[in-house]
Amino acid sequence: MKNILIVLSSHSEMENTDSKTGVWLGEFTDPYYEFIDAGYAVSLTSPKGGRPPVDPMSELTENITSSNRRFQEDEAAKNAFSQTKVLNQINHADYDAVFYPGGHGPIWDLAVDNNSGILILDFLDSGKPVAAVCHGPAALISAERQRPGFLKGRILSAFSNTEETMVGRSGNVPYMLQTRLEELGAKVNTAMVPFLSHVETNGLLITGQNPLSAGPVAKALIELLENSKDQRPLKTGSPQDEETGIGAEQKWQKMADKYLEDKPDDLKP
Repeated sequence: MKNILIVLSSHSEMENTDSKTGVWLGEFTDPYYEFIDAGYAVSLTSPKGGRPPVDPMSELTENITSSNRRFQEDEAAKNAFSQTKVLNQINHADYDAVFYPGGHGPIWDLAVDNNSGILILDFLDSGKPVAAVCHGPAALISAERQRPGFLKGRILSAFSNTEETMVGRSGNVPYMLQTRLEELGAKVNTAMVPFLSHVETNGLLITGQNPLSAGPVAKALIELLENSKDQRPLKTGSPQDEETGIGAEQKWQKMADKYLEDKPDDLKP
């Protein structure tokens, strides 16, 4: 049985606001149940251990996914979430792949966590895949600190500058993630329309743009693990047929439609 490690943020504070952040719940639960339903074991860790903070916005009705609802009725999953292992106790050799969910938390703690950066490099150096979604790719910044040049030329996806501005959080974060990754040499690809799903597979590194990309990134990781022996080509881009919670999907679609209405010039050739 394959064992997937999920690394969660322990950070909850934001800048210039009393609002809290942490793990975006659907970016944890969507992948978690993709892995469980694939027959994989899942282990959870965070820099501080114990229960990670959850972004309150991700628990609002409009952001609830079917996996969120499943999680609320899953005592085993809730117990595991409340008892994450401390990150510095993790050995990459015990796992087959690692996944980093988002929420804004990672841009503070996982981006500078040496244990996380070393862990990512250990996975990749051992031929094991690394996946991250939304703000989860901020963890790659720590790997870059450990190995300068690591991000140069990497093809990634992550929460875009446009999306950060549209959700009203651009003044509450220490940097724009897309910009920071690009400054470090990565090529950040995003969906033509904000808030729609987009996934990039670049060798053993799989990244997704936003909350709707969490499930598709997990599926891409499963595909990579299942196809690793015969090296069949993997799909990248913007999956449009993934199942998501109806309420959350409608919310992000509404934001995408508003973008098209307000800024049509951005989409002209």
